[in-house]
Amino acid sequence: MYWLLNLQKVLLDKVQYISYYDDINDGENIMELSVAQKNLVEKIKESYPNSHEFRLKDLKDLAGTIKVSATEVDNLVRKLPRVSRGVYDFSMVVIPFKKDNVVKTTESVKSVELVQPKMIAPISEDVFIPQNDPYYVRWGNHKDVESIIKSGMFYPVFITGLSGNGKTTMVEQACAKLKKKYIRVQITPETDEDDLIGGFRLVNGETVFAEGPVIRAMKSGALLLLDEIDRGSNRIMCLQSVLEGKPVLIKKTGEVVHPVSGFNVMSTANTKGKGSDDGRFIAATIIDEAFLERFTITLEQQYPTAATEKKIVLKHMEKYGKTDTEFADKLVVWSEAIRKTFVDGGVDELISTRRLCHIAQTFAIFNDKMKAIKLCIARFDDDTKEAFLDLYTKIDAGINEPEPVQETTQDEVPF
Repeated sequence: MYWLLNLQKVLLDKVQYISYYDDINDGENIMELSVAQKNLVEKIKESYPNSHEFRLKDLKDLAGTIKVSATEVDNLVRKLPRVSRGVYDFSMVVIPFKKDNVVKTTESVKSVELVQPKMIAPISEDVFIPQNDPYYVRWGNHKDVESIIKSGMFYPVFITGLSGNGKTTMVEQACAKLKKKYIRVQITPETDEDDLIGGFRLVNGETVFAEGPVIRAMKSGALLLLDEIDRGSNRIMCLQSVLEGKPVLIKKTGEVVHPVSGFNVMSTANTKGKGSDDGRFIAATIIDEAFLERFTITLEQQYPTAATEKKIVLKHMEKYGKTDTEFADKLVVWSEAIRKTFVDGGVDELISTRRLCHIAQTFAIFNDKMKAIKLCIARFDDDTKEAFLDLYTKIDAGINEPEPVQETTQDEVPF
């Protein structure tokens, strides 16, 4: 059996931290190291106790001082997250020691204090079965997402497509239909291991450890949705073992978490993880190839066909209590024309399915078609707005006619 504990050894005036891996399942290791690799890691920890990112060249130079071959170094770094070209992260390296060695190591230590951090009760509010939306229209890759969830397999999926075409809603509603537990994590450039795996928090004056959403999803067998994963930095590399369906070591508590049956990971992105060449998604980052390789498949979500998109718009009109079939039809024709122009390079913006749904909602509020369109495209630059509005007036010749106004009495004051 191996032991996982953080052992603080106080000897003379020096403080050392040694990590031991404990998995009570027949001593299974998270990372297997050869004797030479173990010696190299110990040398690294000794020489650079406050560093965890190293260049391959520096590692080989250091290995040469203790007669560890370059091949051993190459084999070692293949097991580690790559920070950038030729740079590797050693923060997750845990060296296994047998229990006998631990006892022998601690015999010369005057005092050993094992501190078990306090834990916050598991937060389960964000792990839930989504509500079924009666106005949702199933389309695109929805059927495939349902099939993957039904299989019960661990099968990581990368879903890519332009903004506003229903990627996130598709996963949520597939879980709703199948009554699958679901947790959504919004990825940002600041998202790090503490946000995902867990970290220490100050609660009522005490420092306690709070499990992150990844751990909660693993323990509950939920579907973990990493939303807009191409907004993340290299800090999300801590998820590599998660994407392999393997146990995760919580370094700050020493707990090894095994994913329960049914756990799976899906992610959404506007790009394919290669950045945004046209500058449309300026926050999109280039995701490490080793990270992307861990997704089993990539689903490309396109905008719906005109017929399907009309159904979606009509459903939203029904939802907001203001149905106008002719208006819905013209909105879809308008958006289709803009998207074709966008593909041809004629405009820099397009009208997404989500934007059409926003127009339907705004129309229900103001009862004014042109006002609804103007308000929902107001974020575009003036030239784009003018071009889009001009196009719509050509599609809907009667749009400039004033909406009928109900007569009011003296007691009724319109706002």
